[in-house]
Amino acid sequence: MSFAKKKTTTPKASKYKAKKTVVDDIKFDSKIESQYYLLLKQEKERGLIKDFSLQPAYELQSKYEYMGVKRLAIKYVADFLIYHNDGTEVVVDVKGQPTTDAKLKRKLFEYRYPDKHLRWIVWVAKRGGWIDYDDNERMKREENKLKKKMETK
Repeated sequence: MSFAKKKTTTPKASKYKAKKTVVDDIKFDSKIESQYYLLLKQEKERGLIKDFSLQPAYELQSKYEYMGVKRLAIKYVADFLIYHNDGTEVVVDVKGQPTTDAKLKRKLFEYRYPDKHLRWIVWVAKRGGWIDYDDNERMKREENKLKKKMETK
C-alpha cells in the first residue's frame, strides 16, 4: 500500500480567498496589496514619500544544524518598505486575516528589530480607508461589546 501524495496541477486556493493580481508586471498576493502599491506609487510621484521597495526580507533566526539535520533560516517578508522624506523607514504589511504564523513572526520581528517600525494595515471602508490592523481589531472588540450590551437591554 502506497501513501505517496499525488501531484496536482491546479494552483492551491488562498486560505482566505485572496486573489493574486498583476499590476505593472508585478504579481501581488492580493488585490488589496496591489491597491496599496498603487497608492504608494502615487505618493512617490507627488513627493509625499521618497521611495518604497517591495518584499523586504528580514532574518528572524539564522540557519542552523540540529543533530545532523540542516534547518533553514526563518525570515519575515513584509509587503513594502517605505522610505519617508525625513529619512525614516516603515515596514508595512497589508493584512486581511493574519495567520497564526504571521502573528508569531510579527512578534519575532518586533523582538529582533526593535529599532524598525513595523506596521500592519487593513482597508476598512467604514472606517475611512487604510487603518492600522491593531486599531481596527480594538474597534471591532468595542463594537461587539456595545452590541452585546444593547442586546441584553
